Amino acid sequence: MSSRRSVLKNIAAGAGVLSLSEVFAANEKALGTKLNGRINHSVCKWCYGSIPLDTFAQECKKIGITSIELLGPEDWPTLKKYGLTCALPQGAGMGIEKGFNDPANHDQLVKSYEEIFPKLQAAGYTTVICFSGNRRGMSDEDGMRNCAMGLRRLMPSAEKHGVTMIMELLNSKVNHKDYMCDHTAWGAGLCEMVGSQRFKLLYDIYHMQIMEGDVIATIKKYHQYIGHYHTGGVPGRNEIDEEQELYYPAIMKAIVETGFKGFVAQEFIPKREPISSLKKCVEICDIS
Repeated sequence: MSSRRSVLKNIAAGAGVLSLSEVFAANEKALGTKLNGRINHSVCKWCYGSIPLDTFAQECKKIGITSIELLGPEDWPTLKKYGLTCALPQGAGMGIEKGFNDPANHDQLVKSYEEIFPKLQAAGYTTVICFSGNRRGMSDEDGMRNCAMGLRRLMPSAEKHGVTMIMELLNSKVNHKDYMCDHTAWGAGLCEMVGSQRFKLLYDIYHMQIMEGDVIATIKKYHQYIGHYHTGGVPGRNEIDEEQELYYPAIMKAIVETGFKGFVAQEFIPKREPISSLKKCVEICDIS
């Protein structure tokens, strides 16, 4: 196995592909308050739950991260205190399992999102996360129609407030059993059915590698429907380094080549010292 890996690394080097160690070295000087600028870096706070937000914000600032996300209105003032944004806020909805695929949830969901849209606009934020909900025996076709019906009720208000609703693609194989929006093609079909630029997908690289693989080709095929990206090492959702199966510099290059101008957020659970791991993973993704 080790000899095979060495051969593959030599082939990659001969083809002009950098190893991760070379990526680390090339990007080391870029870290700090100045990064290469091709990727807008964000991070999900929940992965660093034991670190107070004030402390975490200061550390992110040192690394050059400009956003901390999946935070609600109570945390936004802290982000502004440190000159950070929230690339993907939360604070509305009924959770992952109860989403737009069930018409019984629509009235409550519409009320919830219509209440947060003005808050997002006032804070200067332009996105908010949402979920399909679990299947509970429902067909994908019925679920898509139901989601579209509920989401279309919100599009006039979303457009008025300049907010894009971002539905997360999650794996239903390992982490979120029975979740409906678990394939990119289904999410893209929903985007077409909703018919508004104020509804897009969160392409979670970790989740979609588990569900369907073929990450770079999928990003290239469906990029017009994607409004946000999350990272994570496969398997295990840990650091995105050489101990997992994805090569993130190539994925970041593919994202940039689609013309994407939004944010890529680190969403891995660190096994090592959290801030050092976060810095290193930003380094991996900060392609030149």
